[in-house]
Amino acid sequence: MTSSPQRAIGSSAALAQALEQASALASINRPVLVLGERGTGKELIAERLHYLSPRWDQAFVSLNCATISEDLMESELFGHEPGAFTGAQKIHHGRFERADGGSLFLDELGAMSTRLQEKLLRVIEYGEFERLGGHKTLKVDVRLIAATNADLKTMAAKGEFRADLLDRLAFDVIPTPPLRERKEDILELADYFAMRMSIELGWESFTGFSDKAMTELKQHDWPGNIRELKNCIERSVFRQGENDEALENIIIDPFPQHLADTSAKQESIKEADEKPEQDLPQTALVKTSSKQIDLKQSLNELEKSLLIQALEQNQQSQKQAAKALNLSYDQIRGLMKKHFK
Repeated sequence: MTSSPQRAIGSSAALAQALEQASALASINRPVLVLGERGTGKELIAERLHYLSPRWDQAFVSLNCATISEDLMESELFGHEPGAFTGAQKIHHGRFERADGGSLFLDELGAMSTRLQEKLLRVIEYGEFERLGGHKTLKVDVRLIAATNADLKTMAAKGEFRADLLDRLAFDVIPTPPLRERKEDILELADYFAMRMSIELGWESFTGFSDKAMTELKQHDWPGNIRELKNCIERSVFRQGENDEALENIIIDPFPQHLADTSAKQESIKEADEKPEQDLPQTALVKTSSKQIDLKQSLNELEKSLLIQALEQNQQSQKQAAKALNLSYDQIRGLMKKHFK
């Protein structure tokens, strides 16, 4: 048994279409792919597929593939046996075992390695797998729901995602509309988040938004979608405090402007300081440095810094980070072991 599904807020045609499609697919025991930008409510659609299905009274298990390294991902999905790796002292039941009879929601599927995609395909086709370090074949009955904001068709065409797995996952595809395509839902969502925040803070009521605030809410594009709107509303309600006046100030960006200005000035000063030195010949740079340079250590630090930066910019996806650094997957795995062993 799992907790109740989240409530879908809004009455726009775009949202209604996604909900209706999910409702129609709920009773079909087939994999479904949910596509959409971050913060558009893909998990809400996945929950709807589960709770309206005959599996509603069984487990709904979820896993975000972008937040776990490949080594841990295999154990999280399929479990492991004692002695499978250092520190594995007892049996670990993976997400597939825990979801047996119910549904497994894999978010950010595009971050999964091709090696694990192959194992995932086998589970979808035969309902079979082995725990990491084990030899016994286990059978499960799991309905798979996958979600991503990646372009899996393009990735498959480039060989970055298994085309046969994509075919099996895409029995049907449900797109979740971004908030900018469902503007009529913004105020309803904002009221809902504001009232919830007021209750959380122990206030008697929420007095609503001013005309200025409502206009600002409707005009913003909300690139972070519902998640960004929720954070914005909660922040704005909290900062206003409990009073009888309509909420006037919508705080979309919580960072003080003077900090941004100071940061820009510091960056400008840094660039100005570095420019004359960059224009010097390399021999001059060596001569003007009175400090001995450990070249090997400096190169290692630069390599690690670039690796961390690439991983952060690609949501910890080693495959995407490798592409950004123009490396093969094996090369970036080597760097991971070198710097984070």
